[in-house]
Amino acid sequence: MSAATDTEGPAGAARAGFDVLLTDASTDGGGRFLKPGAALGTAAGLARRPDRVVRRSATLAKELGKVAAGRSEQAPAKRDRRYKDEGWQGNWALRRLMQAHLAVTEAADGLVSDAELDWRRERQARFALTNVLDALAPSNNPLTNPTVLKASVDEGGANLVRGLRRFASDFPKMPATVDTDEFEIGRNIAVTPGAVVHRTEVYELIQYTPRTPEVRAIPLLIAPPTINKYYVLDLREDRSLVQYLVDQGQQVFMMSWANPTAEQGDWDFDTYAAAIDDARAVVAAITQAERIHLQGVCSGGIIAGGLLGHLAKTGRLEDIASLSLLVVALDQEHAGTADALTTREVAAAAVAESARRGYLDGKALGGVFTWLRPNDLVWNYVVNNYLLGRKPPAFDVLFWNQDSVRMAAGMHRDFIHMSLDNQLAEPGGMEVLGTGVDLSDVDLDTYVVAGAKDHIVPWENAYRSTQLLAGDSRFVLCSSGHIASLVNPPDPDGKASFHIGPDNPETPEAWMDAAAQRRGSWWEDYDVWLAERSGERRPAPRRLGTRKHKPLDDAPGPYVQGG
Repeated sequence: MSAATDTEGPAGAARAGFDVLLTDASTDGGGRFLKPGAALGTAAGLARRPDRVVRRSATLAKELGKVAAGRSEQAPAKRDRRYKDEGWQGNWALRRLMQAHLAVTEAADGLVSDAELDWRRERQARFALTNVLDALAPSNNPLTNPTVLKASVDEGGANLVRGLRRFASDFPKMPATVDTDEFEIGRNIAVTPGAVVHRTEVYELIQYTPRTPEVRAIPLLIAPPTINKYYVLDLREDRSLVQYLVDQGQQVFMMSWANPTAEQGDWDFDTYAAAIDDARAVVAAITQAERIHLQGVCSGGIIAGGLLGHLAKTGRLEDIASLSLLVVALDQEHAGTADALTTREVAAAAVAESARRGYLDGKALGGVFTWLRPNDLVWNYVVNNYLLGRKPPAFDVLFWNQDSVRMAAGMHRDFIHMSLDNQLAEPGGMEVLGTGVDLSDVDLDTYVVAGAKDHIVPWENAYRSTQLLAGDSRFVLCSSGHIASLVNPPDPDGKASFHIGPDNPETPEAWMDAAAQRRGSWWEDYDVWLAERSGERRPAPRRLGTRKHKPLDDAPGPYVQGG
């Protein structure tokens, strides 16, 4: 695996920073593609280097000549699902169309590199270019997509009629990505047995029922993302990290965030940090443990990191046994394409708009995520739903992805300011619960998981957590994206793998040079890591909760069911 995974070329446009996801979602993303400065900068850069333009144009002309003559070796990437149909290779006209599109895409991407723009302008230009070229792919045209042509002949055009009806039903929304009728929370998704043992206005705390005669002494508290529901960690039975850990004898507790309304617009970073600290105290009381493991996922991990900085300053870090960060960027510096697409002016407008509403709409945020991966999350479903006239698939991760929640305006404001100024990475750059935070004070063993193809948290940013935090860090790099990296159960066929290094040098590139591939799921490695830090085993509790914290509802609880 190269250290440059997904950082250059068209794929590099699908790398995100937390700030722009939040700013675009508040301002309807109107300027997401229209960046005149990037266009002018590209043109100016190429004007200063006419020799490169001539050379690139000549190379393209030569390649297009090979395409026309049938001698081109242009081929789609193995993971490019647009051109999987055999017709792209078997039909001479379609093969030439595909190869011409690939050649033009490669040349256009090369011109952006030739312009030698600064980091921000380069990402802006590449992002816009990628979206335009992806839209123009011959796979999106019903007259040039062999799969659609075959379906139209076989069905006498009925597929196009069904697709037109679906389009009329969906418009002006994005194409549906999942058949939601196939899933029901608590029935076939989020089904690990447990109970809500504590509830506040901000969150519910779920304790999961032990499945082994003995359990580990030190429990695990999970702080999930605040912009999604928790059950990405508890999908189907065979794809649930929660159930897997419970099956190994780990005591697991999960926070389930309330879905804020305009009335909770003042909830901010401190509100959520205090909630995690409150849940920590409840977990410790229920399990009679002096310390707990804390796991933070995505934005939940950012809040957990801030809380631990506060605990370190106030002499309470000994309450935590270890920290786990799953697809988390504590360091937001140069956090990918999305980070390059925002400005302080746009961010200020976004904060003002969410303050007016009292919250950031989760569905708007989902639209921003979607355009970071247009081939997978837009055009793939345009072809499936509208050209082939098929229902979208019933896929648990996509069901979770569309089951969005709102973000309180106060939290939105704090996240944007934190991201734009990279506050959490700067000693004293951010206050949490009244104390300045310095992550180098957080002297804990840490388990850090990242995805090589993550379009939300570039793995290089996730890696920098190993440099910010004190203590021993174990960094694990999956080959998947943001969510697929989390849903990585042990594979009986032995296909799963991840990369791990012997130590954590200063740069992610140096880590990659020394990293080795390991077969299996990181879940298994993580379980061993947790077990080594979880103390002796003790008899499993006969009932959930305590007299003070009595079970209130069966898992998954009403908060995750609410809209």
